[in-house]
Amino acid sequence: MRLESGNAPDIAYVPQPGLIERIANDFPDQITEVGEQAQSNIDEYYNEAWRGYGTVDDTLYGAPLGANAKSFVWYSPAAFEENGYEIPETWDDLMALSDQIVSDHPDVKPWCAGIESGGATGWPATDWVEDVMLRTAGPEAYDQWVEHEIPFDDPQVVEAVDTVGEILRNPDYVNGGLGEVQSIATTPFGEAGLPILDGSCYLHRQASFYQANWPEDVTVAEDGDVFAFFLPGQSAEDRPVLGAGEFTVALADRPEVAALQAYLTSPEWSNEKAKVSGPGWVSANSELDPANLESPIDQLAYELLTDEDATFRFDASDLMPAAVGAGTFWTEMTDWIASGKDTQEALSAIESSWPAE
Repeated sequence: MRLESGNAPDIAYVPQPGLIERIANDFPDQITEVGEQAQSNIDEYYNEAWRGYGTVDDTLYGAPLGANAKSFVWYSPAAFEENGYEIPETWDDLMALSDQIVSDHPDVKPWCAGIESGGATGWPATDWVEDVMLRTAGPEAYDQWVEHEIPFDDPQVVEAVDTVGEILRNPDYVNGGLGEVQSIATTPFGEAGLPILDGSCYLHRQASFYQANWPEDVTVAEDGDVFAFFLPGQSAEDRPVLGAGEFTVALADRPEVAALQAYLTSPEWSNEKAKVSGPGWVSANSELDPANLESPIDQLAYELLTDEDATFRFDASDLMPAAVGAGTFWTEMTDWIASGKDTQEALSAIESSWPAE
């Protein structure tokens, strides 16, 4: 690591708030507080939650850069139109749609999923849990869970995982075109949505960045081959949005470094970046012109990320200690799928792995 060798860059791009905290704790003499102009930009152009994600012990060290929205369900607009299916507005609507697909197409499963990702196998399952935790327990409980103010095996977390299980461990619902429930554990996440293209499944929950996994000849648009809708909340008015993003961290205390970090938080940079980045890049900067985003999915993600009525929360596993968020949470959820491990048992194992204070 360049910090350890004393050869740190002036500015680092950091993908996780937990890593910002680690840098702040392990290298307090090298990390620099976000400058005044960048802080002013953050307060003016970003949802206040982004300031919190870059803050360690009341000091802002991380300035938001890129972002992504994870609360999406991919589908085929043509298949929906052919079958008369409507975009669900509530969680109950989503489950009713799943049941309708089962009824209409006995040889097809409504959902397809895959959580295999090499050494990171399991992370798509944790995204499922986080999205549902926001919907069943609410944002306050979600925050308590992230901060370990409630245990990992709290009844509210058990309820969220069991709610996920109503889809991912339901043999009537999965795994369209790919196998049985257990096949989810061995299906590469990048390939998991592809059965939508041949009608083997109808629904696939995955983030905005999944657009990069469709074949080049597939059109991603509201009237295209595939598109995505917002994973609904408990009511039509309930708008919980799970997301993630990157931050800049200054590791040199010089005026030109502070100026660059400020520019990277500005509307000017966000708009120029959007013009040249192509599909897959979004910012949560409220002054980004969505017309500069090439992809309609990116435009939809931007709409969610900047919706004042939405409740945004950062990916929980990115906020938790690495031993949990990139460790036991992944592995236990994989076992939960692959071997049908009991929910309480899996969550208690994660709880026991939480680092002591």
